[in-house]
Amino acid sequence: MRGVWQRRTAALLAAAVVLVAACRTPGGGRPGGRGEGPPVRLNEIQVLASHNSYHVEPEPVLMDALTAFLGEQALGFRYTHRPLGEQLDAGVRQVELDVFVDEPDGGLYASPVLGPVLGLAPVDPALSEPGLKVLHVQEVDFRSTCATFTACLTDVREWSDAHPDHLPVTIQVEAKDGPIPDPGFGFVVPPSWDAAAFARLEEEIRAVFPEERILTPGDVRGPHRTLAAAVRAGRWPTLDEARGKVMFVLDDTGAKRDTYRALVPDLDDRLLFVDVPETDPDAAVFVVNDPVRDGDRIRALVEEGFLVRTRADADTREARSGDTTRRDAALASGAHFVSTDYVWPDERLGTGYVVDLPGDGAARCNPISATPRCARADLSG
Repeated sequence: MRGVWQRRTAALLAAAVVLVAACRTPGGGRPGGRGEGPPVRLNEIQVLASHNSYHVEPEPVLMDALTAFLGEQALGFRYTHRPLGEQLDAGVRQVELDVFVDEPDGGLYASPVLGPVLGLAPVDPALSEPGLKVLHVQEVDFRSTCATFTACLTDVREWSDAHPDHLPVTIQVEAKDGPIPDPGFGFVVPPSWDAAAFARLEEEIRAVFPEERILTPGDVRGPHRTLAAAVRAGRWPTLDEARGKVMFVLDDTGAKRDTYRALVPDLDDRLLFVDVPETDPDAAVFVVNDPVRDGDRIRALVEEGFLVRTRADADTREARSGDTTRRDAALASGAHFVSTDYVWPDERLGTGYVVDLPGDGAARCNPISATPRCARADLSG
């Protein structure tokens, strides 16, 4: 009888030691804590995104000229985002950058022709430097909180360095090269995106982020035959595996996307996810911008395991009217990235329109794809 009591006492003591150790382990004492708890995956959450995240609206004299020429269409330029670090502090976890080629010496966008005509302030001196540039529309909507691609990436990296446990930040890249109507001023025509330009894009990414901090298509594919097969099998990393990392998505479904894929045909060498049909072996991330018209498609993609970005507002229309129909549809659609120009309201409009996620975390459980374990997970960061 004494031996049985001793064995029971020893077992209870051992259990107590294990319990105390677990409580002292980071995350071990709270459900869903980092390093412990439910293994919630990246496709089970929804986060806030910003559209044209670098954008600064044209100064009043230029806005007046654009309005005279474009009418109400010019109102689509009338919004300003705070610097990327402030957006990330506010919970944004996807940013969008419009990237232009400026080779070989730089300076192509450094002298907007309307500057002397309208007496505009000088542009960011970084526009005179070599490298890729970030702006909305050459010549007419060119102000940016970070004028070069490297500067924008550095802003994200510095924020990430200061918040090493953050939920992953997605950087959506739109490779822009379209001309604009020229009423005879001699507007710049951007160089086309060719293989050399995409090689420069990857080079600039690698110069800012070490590869171990980038979540790549090859990481997600893992042992599966294709990326799409891995995604459909739920192979997205857990939040703990993805914390502190960034991932890149190319927002183009045409020739530029095909040029990039041809440049980097091996998925294991590729830095950017590409937007391809769901029947393609490289399918993983989709940009579906209209949650009202395409809500059923977004939901179907989310249910298959793909990541989707959509927009809560466009061209300042919703903010000017206060209409939340599109915003509500975006949040309900299950899209993982809900993009807006209004992380903060524009007080000038008087509508109070703003986009935010329910709850206090940087993410919420996805209304379509989250499993019950997500309710117990740590979605901070």
